[in-house]
Amino acid sequence: MRLVVIGGVAAGLSAAARARRLDRSLEIVVLEKGEIISYSACGIPYYIEGQVRSVAELIVHTAEQFERERNIAIRTRTEVARILHSRREVALAGGERIHYDKLIIATGARPARAGIAGADAPNVFTFSTLEEARRLKSFLAERKPRRAVVVGGGYIGLEAAGALRANGLAVTILTDTSDLLHRGDPDLTETLRGHLERCGVELGIGTAVKSIEGDKVAGVACDLVVLAAGLAPNIEIAAEADIEIGRTGAVRTDERCETSLLGVFAAGDCAETRHVVTGGAAWQPLGATANKMGRVAGANAAGARERFPGIAGTSIVRVCGLGVGLTGLSESQARREGFSPASARIEGRDRARYFRGAPTAVSLVADRATRRLLGGTVIGEHGVEGRINVIATALHNRMKVHDFEYLDLAYAPPFAPVWDPLAIAAQQLLKQLD
Repeated sequence: MRLVVIGGVAAGLSAAARARRLDRSLEIVVLEKGEIISYSACGIPYYIEGQVRSVAELIVHTAEQFERERNIAIRTRTEVARILHSRREVALAGGERIHYDKLIIATGARPARAGIAGADAPNVFTFSTLEEARRLKSFLAERKPRRAVVVGGGYIGLEAAGALRANGLAVTILTDTSDLLHRGDPDLTETLRGHLERCGVELGIGTAVKSIEGDKVAGVACDLVVLAAGLAPNIEIAAEADIEIGRTGAVRTDERCETSLLGVFAAGDCAETRHVVTGGAAWQPLGATANKMGRVAGANAAGARERFPGIAGTSIVRVCGLGVGLTGLSESQARREGFSPASARIEGRDRARYFRGAPTAVSLVADRATRRLLGGTVIGEHGVEGRINVIATALHNRMKVHDFEYLDLAYAPPFAPVWDPLAIAAQQLLKQLD
């Protein structure tokens, strides 16, 4: 039996490793278009910023290590051109064909560049690959740019802005939407706007970028441009093989990560999954989701029967030193999904005041009819990851606000106040519900 995996980064290698652990006799072949496998794209902003010293630190495994330690064949610089499922073959760009018994598609996503003229100019970069990271680092060292424009107000754009500010550049973020982080949350956007301005980052909300004209983008002068206007799933070879594409635009999968073709699985940034709050299809390209989906896809391709329960859309981003955690739905998103939402936002402290506790803002959203928690946001300097993970856990367990209010959360002055900001936010949300 041969398992072929298309894609050798997060989801693909997670799938291959899991399949190997469950079936020592399975022949596993990973086909990777790029030169490098198993690296952390999420670490690129910190490499550009200078906190990570070299690209090598972002590489988890080399192809040679993976082959030696896992007995998995890795072929880099190998592009799959077509999937011929009736023959159980993949056709490579060079004409070679490889047979498979089971197939996993983990082709990832790419930066969205549609409609932007001049996006291929030498002073235009993305934060998508290690090759791009090296190129940007060299550009900063050799050309010494002074002004940068970041196109996009999502988490990649905000991280890119912080990394460029750390290099001493004047930075302007341009986004064609009315908000930041795509939450439809005016309070969140205003909080981030104020913080970015204090950090020397200008913000142009509602500015559509149609072209990059050398040293100008939408009238803003610059020496360097970072495109961070979203991602697009790499679904072309799946669609050409008549694999069903879901309503999110990514490959549709069931709870076993299996596609509409029997024996063909998909995982990671190219595949959609289920949202645990709405119950509908969701696509959110994040490393943690890719690894978990890959694990389930690999297990099932090896003959197990495991399920991926879905996502709450939990993410965290550092914006010029400020932590921003998000999970579930904002109030406006909940309303669009057919809920009758109520929300509350409070500002507390992450620790006792006499332990130099810093401000922490918490927002919670719940459904008026059921009082079930629907989402939340945490913004602060410390403890953001722990608090947003508590909210995410509550969403996965369909917790109601009155239960959430009395969670037995840890207290000690160096770590948290006696009334945690999460509990205070829940109390305020109950008032709204009442």
